Amino acid sequence: MTNPEVAILMLTMFIVLVLLGFPIAFTLIAMGVGFGYYAYYQAGSIQTIADAFNNQIFYLLNQNTYSVMENDTLVAVPLFLFMGYVVERANIVNRLFYSLQLAARNLPGSMAVAALITCAVFSTASGIVGAVVTLMGLLAFPAMAAARYRKDFASGVICAGGTLGILIPPSIMLIVYAAIAELSPLRLYAAAVFPGLMLAGFYIVYVILRVMVSPSIAPKPDMDSAPSRGRIYLELLTSFVPLTVLIMLVLGSILGGLATPAEAAAMGALGGLVLAMLYRSLTWTKLKESIYLTAKATAMVCWLFVGSWTFASVFSYLGGHDVIEHWVLSMDLAPWQFLIMVQLIIFILGWPLEWSEILIIFVPIFLPMLDTFGVNPYFFAMLIALNLQTSFLTPPMAMSAYYLKGVLRGQIELIQIFKGIMPYLAIVIFCMFLMYMYPSIALWLPDALFGPYVP
Repeated sequence: MTNPEVAILMLTMFIVLVLLGFPIAFTLIAMGVGFGYYAYYQAGSIQTIADAFNNQIFYLLNQNTYSVMENDTLVAVPLFLFMGYVVERANIVNRLFYSLQLAARNLPGSMAVAALITCAVFSTASGIVGAVVTLMGLLAFPAMAAARYRKDFASGVICAGGTLGILIPPSIMLIVYAAIAELSPLRLYAAAVFPGLMLAGFYIVYVILRVMVSPSIAPKPDMDSAPSRGRIYLELLTSFVPLTVLIMLVLGSILGGLATPAEAAAMGALGGLVLAMLYRSLTWTKLKESIYLTAKATAMVCWLFVGSWTFASVFSYLGGHDVIEHWVLSMDLAPWQFLIMVQLIIFILGWPLEWSEILIIFVPIFLPMLDTFGVNPYFFAMLIALNLQTSFLTPPMAMSAYYLKGVLRGQIELIQIFKGIMPYLAIVIFCMFLMYMYPSIALWLPDALFGPYVP
């Protein structure tokens, strides 16, 4: 086999192994080292056992590991994670959902609207889909079920709202994307603000309109026991406002150029601790849990980078990127055709794969072609970020559905959850269409804050 054929075999084997359930990060490392050993092997170079380890792939693996450790952008990952886990463990989200539920009680589907807003706010503090969906599944789903909400409707709200964390800044996914594509995380955050708010807004509008058309799926709450308006304002003042102000300060300091993402994340982590202490809900056990979960998730992200950079380096060295690039360029596509083709590939990959595999392995294949087709890399990043929402919502994987099913167990069937998330999948695709037609949705704010993008 020629080297490009080996590269395609390498990619195919990776997909098969991931689908069989092998750990992603270590599969990437194993594939990179295995095929890299072949790629860098020199005939006749092995005379002794020690010579067997004198291969360039081991140096490459070592250098990639060191590069991840010294990457300033990735410093923000554990700090944002710690902020989210502290907020989660300190029961701040419980207060937030209850206060928003009271404030939205006059709207159709008020509990669903409150759940979506809570998901959006908590997502910005967490950035981890599994944490948001799991917590809201334990918190909001029982409340909606007790209010006689239809189960598929309630589950769809939680699954869709929980995925907003990978889009709305400060998003862990955008930090990862910035490191992969070598883009400014500040411009990426600015580009994601309006698309994130637009998607969350469309979710809320859909819920309200759907309940207005079919009131039986979300009956109105009992108003006899509703607290006074003053009590509602007090609830909002003590729950919604502090967390929202903290998030706005973190995001504002980044977009305003006052702090780097890592510095802002450190401020957010400290702010999360202060909020938890003010609420008197931070215990030593909860603090230890937050630190453990932060370390666990950070290690996963870092090893994913080590594995993906090793895999991508070997794949490129074998000629894999050139094969795909030549294939795409040979089709003589217009820029809009290139964008549609890439988004269709990403959408289909979202059926069996998660966002991390798609982002780290497949997106870099198309990044070098952006200049050829004259595509703004920040606009392309936002299309990808919106598209990656679908990786959590499309069966058979639909990880948000499995997160929710895992905490609800026998309370709902998986097919009911899949049914509930389908409308939100259509909304994501509609938002992608809108952003394609009006790129300023993503590009206006970064251009206004940092000036027009210059390649």
